[in-house]
Amino acid sequence: MRRVWLLLHRWLALTLALPLIVVALLGGSLVVLKPLDRWLNAALFSVPVGPAAADLLDRTRQSLLAEFGPDASFVLRPPRQAGESLRATVHRPWAGFVYFDPRDARELGRRGEREGFFNLAFELHSSLLLDDAGKPLLAGLALAYGTLLVGGLVLWWPRRWRQGFSLALDRGLLRGLFDVHRTGGAVLGMLIAVPVATGAYMAWKPLAKAVTSLSGQVPLAPPKVAVAAPSQPLAPLDALVASARAPFNNAPAGYVAGGAGKPVRVRLILPDDPHPNGLTSVWLHPHSGAILRIDRWDKLDPGTRANSIIYPLHTGELGGLALEALNALLGFALAALGASGLWLWWLRRRPAAARPGARRAGQEKGRSPGEPANAPGRSR
Repeated sequence: MRRVWLLLHRWLALTLALPLIVVALLGGSLVVLKPLDRWLNAALFSVPVGPAAADLLDRTRQSLLAEFGPDASFVLRPPRQAGESLRATVHRPWAGFVYFDPRDARELGRRGEREGFFNLAFELHSSLLLDDAGKPLLAGLALAYGTLLVGGLVLWWPRRWRQGFSLALDRGLLRGLFDVHRTGGAVLGMLIAVPVATGAYMAWKPLAKAVTSLSGQVPLAPPKVAVAAPSQPLAPLDALVASARAPFNNAPAGYVAGGAGKPVRVRLILPDDPHPNGLTSVWLHPHSGAILRIDRWDKLDPGTRANSIIYPLHTGELGGLALEALNALLGFALAALGASGLWLWWLRRRPAAARPGARRAGQEKGRSPGEPANAPGRSR
């Protein structure tokens, strides 16, 4: 069975190491790239402190509909602190971000969803630049990592625990790299599994639906609204948001989403909700303004409710700066494990005499330069 696990671990890693390394590196880098992107593009994210326009959301919606047409689909992120701009995410017919000054709803600029290094890195990390088609591939990478972790632990499991954590860094590059890869994977593997598993859960929606189905419940679907006549006016968006906030002591709105033929969804950030963007949703009729349904975050179906912990755990926001830094380091560690595994495989394919350190190690042990000095494969 050890031979089977060795072959599975080796060839699965050789097949999927490169995409795993890329996704892991980008995930760790996003922790630094996000504030850097805001600093480099301060004209889009920051505005002078001042009172927001009373009809800010409605004026923003009118601007978007005039620009992108009545069938446009968008999500508004109102400013959450003084000096922040309002960001509109447009999904169709154009995909990207438009930034507005909350004082007068004046457009500050726009970027495509893959424009700028941060946006490109985020899309590559979250969907491999394949949109919805990339989501199941990311879930597959997570499953592959789980298999690599189990196989690596089986191959590492020591007969004597003292040997399980030893590092022979003075016996040549091949042996040292082998020990670092083996011991590092065993020590960090379970920690790395947390951001990998949470990322897969968020990326591929069928996983959340499966959790809900296993609980015996049915996933909640958005309420539907009848198609209105083109002449029927839209209710003022600021009034709709105020109506949604009223039942929750005017809790701040995290996002406001709308589109043609869809209800307006207002996501509220409640004090007891660990999700930084809020999962409590108030659904309103876009024309009459009537509240269609209220979904409190702790009353959602289990698969959706799990995101209240999974999302901030993956991004690190659940534990503040310390967890964000740890998640970044774990991303870099996963990339390093993948790179060291590839390097180790390449070194062992070379003739023994051509391996770095082989001559020195052979001379120290009285071997000829062509004789394997370390034979790290035997220690498994």
